Amino acid sequence: MKSLEQTCLQEKVQERIAQIAAVADQLPGVVVIHNIRKNLAVEYMSARGLQLIGVTLEDLQEMGPDFHTRFFNPIESAEYIPKLISDLLQRNDEDEVLTFFQQVRFSAHEDWMLHLSTVKILMRDEQGLPLLTITIAVTLDPLHHVTAKVNRILEENTFLRQHYQKFAQLGSREREVLKLVALGKSSHEVAQEMFISEKTVNTHRRNIKLKLHAHSSFELAQYARAFNLI
Repeated sequence: MKSLEQTCLQEKVQERIAQIAAVADQLPGVVVIHNIRKNLAVEYMSARGLQLIGVTLEDLQEMGPDFHTRFFNPIESAEYIPKLISDLLQRNDEDEVLTFFQQVRFSAHEDWMLHLSTVKILMRDEQGLPLLTITIAVTLDPLHHVTAKVNRILEENTFLRQHYQKFAQLGSREREVLKLVALGKSSHEVAQEMFISEKTVNTHRRNIKLKLHAHSSFELAQYARAFNLI
């Protein structure tokens, strides 16, 4: 049986959510309220968001934390976003607003859509600890040039996280060779620029491909871009 304190807190939560719900559909984006004590499960989503993903609020509440892996890029859900939210909650600053990009997919048959999301702490409990967060997410027009640029950055960041351990195996000379190769220089040109023999360059190139499991110049260029060599 719930204690009086729990009941009072739940009533305050519902009152706070009702205040947001009263204006949510007038805002230029999807409004989502997460419950921190329920592992960031959804407590509320505005009508626009529910229509987009094609579920009811009750469905979302029953999903619990699975909401994040069902509709969002799984790599972001597993690493990037939880770290950002965790840092926000630890700082516990009611004036702080966190802004980030997310890749969202409303169904398994659709492409990822880029969203700009802003989140802040909405409500604290009696001890002053964060209880609810509020997020406003805005879909970015896929035809806008900014969307294409941001998508490239997100793809590079994802590549970086997935391949960091491989890249870390490269020595400083191998990274220099990788940079020059990614810039389109031949082994002869690399040898001249680094003041080493062409044979040594080719040895470096072979070792780089083995360490990175790369089979083409395109894959080498991906590493060079993601790790800011070029």
